[in-house]
Amino acid sequence: MDGFLNLHKPAGLTSHDCVAWVRRSLKMKRVGHGGTLDPAATGVLPIALGRATRLLQFLQQDKVYWAIARFGITTTTDDLEGDIRTQAPAAHLTRDQVEALLPKFLGTIQQLPPAYSAIQVGGQRLYDLARAGVAVDVPVRTVTIYQIDLLDWRPGDFPEAELAIACGAGTYIRSIARDLGNLLGTGGTLASLIRTQSHGFDLAASLTLEDLAAQAEAGTFEPIPAAIALAHLPALTLAPPDALRWTQGQPIATDPVTDLDAPLRVHDSCNKFLGIGKFRATQQGICLVPWVVLAGQMD
Repeated sequence: MDGFLNLHKPAGLTSHDCVAWVRRSLKMKRVGHGGTLDPAATGVLPIALGRATRLLQFLQQDKVYWAIARFGITTTTDDLEGDIRTQAPAAHLTRDQVEALLPKFLGTIQQLPPAYSAIQVGGQRLYDLARAGVAVDVPVRTVTIYQIDLLDWRPGDFPEAELAIACGAGTYIRSIARDLGNLLGTGGTLASLIRTQSHGFDLAASLTLEDLAAQAEAGTFEPIPAAIALAHLPALTLAPPDALRWTQGQPIATDPVTDLDAPLRVHDSCNKFLGIGKFRATQQGICLVPWVVLAGQMD
């Protein structure tokens, strides 16, 4: 049972809870997830099964979210799960005011993550430090926002903006809602969040935990093959003698098809997926060297 699962995470469960559920449903120990989702959030949670856990780092990193930002409120967690810090009606806000500020979030920006987040400082999670009342300086991080669009505007005392956000790894949507509210002078917090795309997986093709349990019981569940999940990477096919030597850890002299140290899929002549390799300069010249070799061949 090696490959990937495109899981639709429900609200109320942590990403770790979902991993535990998958372990029980599929009766396997080696399970990991690609990209934490907050308990209140729903949507795509990529899950790696078996030997595919070694391949999580090679999945596509870009993500897409559907989010609702609520203005006039700030909270300790930058979403509605936290305690309210400030609350004042913001009925004067308009759609145009919000839309005019969205370009400020585009591109590569510096972002302050929420105080309640999984980032580690001094070996401890920020949310553990925050719950213990320990004051720490939250480290600013560099993130990339590719697109942010205002889909809908809901006026009222505490108006809401429905947003579509495409971003790179490490981006906190809660921070965008908070910072947008700060720019508007009203404060803001995240009211709802759905991850619609992640690591190359799409919400429309995802399985719920109930779907997974039913398929597992019926014996019909089939993981997404690693070669399909990693189809965005260039591929190289090795002849049988070279394929054997490569899986044994030996470099293979061949013309490079990617930049040095860039990952690529390695297959044998029967199109069996052998693992991830990279080109590197060696004493023998430019060679394909192993990065992740999977014990036994995976389809």
